[in-house]
Amino acid sequence: MAMPSGDATSQLIVTADDFNLSEGVSRGILDAHQHGMVTVLDSPAGPIHARVHNADLISVDMGVPNFDPRSLPFEASAEAHVYPLTVAGTEVEIGAVSVGNPHAVLTVTSVASAPVDRLGPAIERHPRFPKRVNVGFMEIVDRAHIRLRVFERGVGETLACGTGACAAVAIGRRHGRLDATVEVELPGGKLEINFAAPGEHIWMKGPTAVSFTGRVEI
Repeated sequence: MAMPSGDATSQLIVTADDFNLSEGVSRGILDAHQHGMVTVLDSPAGPIHARVHNADLISVDMGVPNFDPRSLPFEASAEAHVYPLTVAGTEVEIGAVSVGNPHAVLTVTSVASAPVDRLGPAIERHPRFPKRVNVGFMEIVDRAHIRLRVFERGVGETLACGTGACAAVAIGRRHGRLDATVEVELPGGKLEINFAAPGEHIWMKGPTAVSFTGRVEI
């Protein structure tokens, strides 16, 4: 849902069970702005700066990734690069980060064989995530290329997830396994994520498309 908000354009995207997708970005909103300019979108997570490169390509400032477990929230005694988590009868290691919404990221050998259907919902609803969590399964191809599948909180596995791509790169960078600019290959397409270092803003660049248009009177 898009609404005017002072000098910015505002949007609210809500999942089927009432979770805000705090940093989702709408192509319909960006269509209203001239190519090449930087515009500001208002969201529940705060202002989002976006640059329209052309009719089909945009970059979005997704903010500064927050690795403090309290920001997700995630129950942990202290901030760490890796957290052990017992789930579905096994122990896995996750990275945890907030990119406007909470993400747990697992590194896997292959996304094709990753147990997304089994571990995704189990981690999403793990009691150490009191507000639940999005779950990313990341395969590192090389330092500039990853493959990713995301089980989204309140939705299930999706074809693409912008905040999930940012979260995966942020975790990979923090672990010293990825370069500053990374191609993220998702089932629904590719994104380019740039993250210079922890404490810096993370930028997402990718194609846009209109999925549908509609109007509702309220």
